[in-house]
Amino acid sequence: MAPDQEPDPRRDCQTIARHLATVAFPWDTTRALELALFRTFAAARIAGLLHASGEFERRPQKRYDDTDLLVSEIIEHGCDSPRGSRAIARINALHGRFRIANDDFLYVLSSFVFEPIRWNARFGWRRMTATEIFAWFWFWRQVGERMSIRDIPEDYAEFERYSRQYETDNFRCTAASQRVALATRDLFAAWFPALLRPLVRSSIHALLDPPLLAAFALRPAPRWLAWLAESALRARARALRWLPKRRQAKLRTQVPRPDYPAGYQIESLGPPPAGPADGVAALRCPFSGQHSAASRATER
Repeated sequence: MAPDQEPDPRRDCQTIARHLATVAFPWDTTRALELALFRTFAAARIAGLLHASGEFERRPQKRYDDTDLLVSEIIEHGCDSPRGSRAIARINALHGRFRIANDDFLYVLSSFVFEPIRWNARFGWRRMTATEIFAWFWFWRQVGERMSIRDIPEDYAEFERYSRQYETDNFRCTAASQRVALATRDLFAAWFPALLRPLVRSSIHALLDPPLLAAFALRPAPRWLAWLAESALRARARALRWLPKRRQAKLRTQVPRPDYPAGYQIESLGPPPAGPADGVAALRCPFSGQHSAASRATER
């Protein structure tokens, strides 16, 4: 984008998305994408496959880190940069071992579009502009195209309608959805001191809407706690309006990771190829949990 040009949400979407996620709203974007992850667990088919993979129960932190790093490589470098292209190639290689419904891909993509926008409307220190909102949409649409996801709507409102209809059709209360959600909730709580973890768990409930609470069979947070959580987030937003604005990018790829003390290679993220000793669970997609054809044959 030339200095004298007005930003265009479609043409400049990668530059704008990087600024939103690393400079304007880095903390908010991370929290919103975590919430987007939660939303996918409410879909009965996705939750069942994820639970069957066992990744959330056995290695929740590594699975979180691998997904976070792959997504962050794409956001920070752009989906057409060398590193962004490698990250998409890695995701495609992992997915390529499995048969995954295009509708499930579309829904996960939609959650990455709309959850950060909704979070910003509730808790952002400023509202995203229309240009930023549509740039975020076009950025993820470009990512989806490079992942070979089919039938991605070109219209923002149409994609949002698709996302809501998918939730109506697929959100169900199942044992699998509850177990995967609880494992992830407990991972988030584990990042805090032990004394605070019960409060953190309940505070997470306060951020989940009724369809998610129903799908996970979770009780709503007490009203006082829901009020406190929302008030704290809104107070944070008000404080940030008066503080000096961030000028340097905050990069998720530079955050220390316990599973990668010496750094990581993009091509090493995610589970290794399944071998004979890995069993059926290792043949499941690390992102959707979908069985490969080989694992389905093994289970018959």
